[in-house]
Amino acid sequence: MRPFLKTWLTICLLLPLAAHATNREQRLPAGFSGQTAKSGSAQSIHAPRAAVQAPVAKVTASPVSLHAKQSSEVLSRAVNVLGTPYRWGGSSPSKGFDCSGLVKYAFRDVKAVELPRTSTAMAAGHGEKVERKDLKPGDLVFFNLKSRRVNHVAIYLGNDRFIHAPRRGKAVTIDSLKKPYWNTHYAVAKRVLPKDQTLRLSQR
Repeated sequence: MRPFLKTWLTICLLLPLAAHATNREQRLPAGFSGQTAKSGSAQSIHAPRAAVQAPVAKVTASPVSLHAKQSSEVLSRAVNVLGTPYRWGGSSPSKGFDCSGLVKYAFRDVKAVELPRTSTAMAAGHGEKVERKDLKPGDLVFFNLKSRRVNHVAIYLGNDRFIHAPRRGKAVTIDSLKKPYWNTHYAVAKRVLPKDQTLRLSQR
């Protein structure tokens, strides 16, 4: 996949998360009326210095969700390998990915998360079960393909979309839970990222 397309997809997918996580509020300077004084007018020449200077920004602490931060990092890592060919047993951009290898790669820098190697093991004993209606970006979604047991895993992106390494002959791609095939074979979802904690980040 072309670098430009990867960058565009990353921005589209992660910008809403970033905006929600930072929770920034912008305010206009005191006394701002939306009108600009005309050049050379008495108002612009004789306006007090204090009135024309922008107030000094104060450093404030803004709450940031640890879950949202880690989720953003996981999704960014996964989206950056879109187009990587499927390879059974693969777990790197250079060698390719299978479904669980992609998940392991995306979560590799999350210290609090130690995932097993197979999708079946991931579904069986890790994380907290999540109802489909409560899915959040970064959750794992599992499917039972041609079997009664779980044998496929993907990473939920939001808006019913997920990223995964489908099968031989395919590449890492984005699909939708609304598609009849994936809707039929949907099995369960798990939240493996740590529960929400609030970080205090200073910003100007």
